Amino acid sequence: MVKTRVTREESLAYHTGKRHGKVSVVPTKPCLTQRDLSMAYTPGVAEPCREIHRDPSLVYEYTSKGNLVAVISNGTAVLGLGDIGALAGKPVMEGKGVLFKRFADIDVFDIEINTHDPDEVIKFCQLIEPTLGGINLEDIKAPECFYIEETLKKSMGIPVFHDDQHGTAIISGAAFLNALEVTGKKIGDVKVVFCGAGAAGIACAKLYLNLGVKREHLYFVDTKGVIYKGRKEGMNPYKEAFAQDTDARTLADALRGADAFIGVSGANLVTPEMLKTMAEDPVVFAMANPDPEIPYDVAVAARKDLIMATGRSDYPNQVNNVLGFPFIFRGALDVGASQINEEMKMAAVRALAGLAKEDVPDSVIRAYGGKPFKFGREYLIPKPFDYRVLLWEAPAVAEAAIASGVARKPFGSRDDYVRELEGRLSRIRRVMHVVMDRAKADPKRVVFAEGDHPKIVRAAKILVDEGVCKPVLLGHKNVIDALLREYDVPKGSVEVVEPAAHPKFESYVDEFHQMRWRRGLAREDAAKMLADPVYFGNMMVKKGDVDGLISGLTMHYPDTIRPALQIQHTRHGVTLAAGLYLLLFEDRMIFIADTTVNLDPTAEQLAEIAHLSAEVATTYFEIEPRIAMLSYSNFGSNNDQFTQKVRRAVEIARERWPEMVIDGEMQADTAVEPSIAEETYPFSAIRGDANILVCPDLESANIAYKLLWRLGKVEAIGPILAGVNAPVHVLQRGVEVSDIVNMAAMCVLKAQWLKQQQKQQA
Repeated sequence: MVKTRVTREESLAYHTGKRHGKVSVVPTKPCLTQRDLSMAYTPGVAEPCREIHRDPSLVYEYTSKGNLVAVISNGTAVLGLGDIGALAGKPVMEGKGVLFKRFADIDVFDIEINTHDPDEVIKFCQLIEPTLGGINLEDIKAPECFYIEETLKKSMGIPVFHDDQHGTAIISGAAFLNALEVTGKKIGDVKVVFCGAGAAGIACAKLYLNLGVKREHLYFVDTKGVIYKGRKEGMNPYKEAFAQDTDARTLADALRGADAFIGVSGANLVTPEMLKTMAEDPVVFAMANPDPEIPYDVAVAARKDLIMATGRSDYPNQVNNVLGFPFIFRGALDVGASQINEEMKMAAVRALAGLAKEDVPDSVIRAYGGKPFKFGREYLIPKPFDYRVLLWEAPAVAEAAIASGVARKPFGSRDDYVRELEGRLSRIRRVMHVVMDRAKADPKRVVFAEGDHPKIVRAAKILVDEGVCKPVLLGHKNVIDALLREYDVPKGSVEVVEPAAHPKFESYVDEFHQMRWRRGLAREDAAKMLADPVYFGNMMVKKGDVDGLISGLTMHYPDTIRPALQIQHTRHGVTLAAGLYLLLFEDRMIFIADTTVNLDPTAEQLAEIAHLSAEVATTYFEIEPRIAMLSYSNFGSNNDQFTQKVRRAVEIARERWPEMVIDGEMQADTAVEPSIAEETYPFSAIRGDANILVCPDLESANIAYKLLWRLGKVEAIGPILAGVNAPVHVLQRGVEVSDIVNMAAMCVLKAQWLKQQQKQQA
């Protein structure tokens, strides 16, 4: 378990510094010139004002209203601190804004209102409705919070959501459904005891009823004891709705025989003795923060069969509201929902419950200390840093809004909407969608040399589910079969091959021996080499038994590329292989070559690397290549063997491929900054718009891509191997499952392209 306790000093230091607080306003349009200024403000700003006055719905087109949420609080129930006032609650509201932006790319104004009068809160929210796409009510005490939210939902045309109520209900509801699935209990049969009858407790109870808990099986306990029919002390209409006809008067009474305890109250209210009176496989959600109703260690010591969740990150099954509100608002805003209704909340519950049963990405495992997660007693709900929550929950909420009739601008396709969301998450996902779609149109058989590695098996499952390719896994059959079962890979969807036991092994050995016998390779040595899955996989590709090969997850790059070059060789008319990376910036894509293969290429080889890079750009990504040949010199400003080599490479490239847009030698900033070419080199075919940068040697290319990748807020795809006479791709050692999936899709595209080339030549 990852310990996340922080000291008082660390927390205060985090909130201060050069920029005080945690949020700022960042413009989304340039304001660098007088022209920019005249469009951002007067006189140009008058035009969108006129359009919105003519058609108010255009406010969503010309302003940020559609992606803007206000976090509004009067500071009357701040965390466990109580009524500390609006001003003291501001750090919490800023923090809420950070979470909205970090997890769902939603802009936030935190607004703290200095009033205890619920009607003033209501009036304030109503008056600022034109500014906002939605309102998240925060840290407002009960029962006023119920009245405020109910009134605003009836009177306003934008989503209003009190997270303290519904967030806990939604997240715990998803965990509750999965806990019952693990124990095999039916929701209509279980007895549930709620401890705490404030905003979160009441909302949880209402949602659990909607999930299927029967009202007669639902019990409430507050500071005065069990809420029973006829009780007078500490009652209100919201509690009265849950009063039971019972003789139970204490929490201990209520817990006898209970299947579940749902705590949203205070620390140390439950004892081990109380847990021991509960039913078999009790579900205990002790969600008081920072200290739960019963400490985790005490609870699991008292009942070995218990399933427990808390509000803390240092124990399993954290019920964290960040799994809810950012994604619920994302889905609501994107379809222009007028409210967040019960259907949308239930959709969020089901989406979270379903996602917990899926394989967990490497990035999530790494974020939580490297321990793998698998659906079960200690993993009932996704982790907050699981990026897939956005891709599951927001579309589910949006679809529910559309189906329930509260969406003003329903989307046409869920798939297209998911892609839009993926674009918010990652530029790689946005770019790779094109590659994936083309791969799915004509899937090929791809062999994976390290088929008995868990990452390869997990990638194979995704590739099968998505229809990207037909995986063939090389390795020990018993090991691979066990992994296929562990990761629920559909039976028969993946072929498993043990090289030495394959019926064509001997014929592969004979052919490989003949290919290499003039290089001193004896047949017995050929047999030993073919027992290596990388060599064997390459022979499968060579003989047409599979269409492509992926390898390199656990090996050094030279050890992976060597078999490919020995068996596949380079394509006809191509003298070398080259490796390149695609770097994805916020506003452009740039390839850098050769980053992996050729140490000190000649002018002829540089020209060929440029052409191979252009092929990659067009074949995989449908990008029109514009190539800059880099040097420390601009167009002859220095004259030595290094600059002459690059200039000669440009000449050779233009002679061999006159259709190619290429220029150089030039410095890197000349290649990417338009103003330099416009002012100083107007003759250049590349005017700061290069999308392929060919470096003069491997050293400079490798340094350049790694510096940009690590320091420039850049995402990278690669290495992409070009020039080999087969769809063979090499993984970077230790990459994540998503990278393996991406490389397999590119392998399929290369197989498609080579097949087309063969047809054209025939």
